[in-house]
Amino acid sequence: MEKLLEIMRQLRDAQGGCPWDREQDFRSIAPYTIEEAYEVVDAIEREDFAALRDELGDLLFQVVFHARMASEQGKFEFADVVEGISAKMQRRHPHVFAGETVSTADQQSLAWAAHKARERVRPGGAAPGLLDDVPPGLPALARAVKLGRLAAGAGFDWPDVAGVLDKLREELAELDDAMRTGPAGRIEAELGDLLFAAANLGRHLRIDPEAALRGSNRRFERRFSYIEDRLRAAGRDMRSVPPDELEAFWTEAKAREP
Repeated sequence: MEKLLEIMRQLRDAQGGCPWDREQDFRSIAPYTIEEAYEVVDAIEREDFAALRDELGDLLFQVVFHARMASEQGKFEFADVVEGISAKMQRRHPHVFAGETVSTADQQSLAWAAHKARERVRPGGAAPGLLDDVPPGLPALARAVKLGRLAAGAGFDWPDVAGVLDKLREELAELDDAMRTGPAGRIEAELGDLLFAAANLGRHLRIDPEAALRGSNRRFERRFSYIEDRLRAAGRDMRSVPPDELEAFWTEAKAREP
């Protein structure tokens, strides 16, 4: 860590540092931080551990970059980041560090949320809301799952998967009605409700909807590329191919996959 921190100091040095690194600020670097986190996830899903090692390094460098900029402004040091997360992990795991008992992962998730709620303080000292700590900047599907999970911890949830499926069908029917009768604003709202219900179905099935959608994206890309290659080999343009023939190619592409 000392070596990496020194590299970051040199990169930001006003005299001999890198011009690009010196020009960056918190906002300009934030998109790279998000990108690196997703690249970590991608390496995990591909089970590419050599890539995972590299991507974790890239993500760690983002932490060091932000900490260095904060240090330059006198806000905090990298050591403060380490101390803060260390104290937080000990505080939020009393069953490990303070003799309390938690027997299941679900119980720990609820206890974690309760610890976080006690740490939050609203302006004026008002009691914090259960959903206050869900970051608005999360990807929408991931945020929907987290909102649903926290609400479920308070007892606001469907009793089983069947209830979520019923809700999904209800939202689909409402979207269909909005498409026939409603203004554009209502159509957008009903589509959002349908996606929110789908995210919560994933939660009940213990499937990460973000991961599921990434898988669907990859399958679509593979199948679409297969169709492109077939048509290109035949000297044809996709835009001139009838829909029923494209559907046949799509079925063929699906059949090729395990």
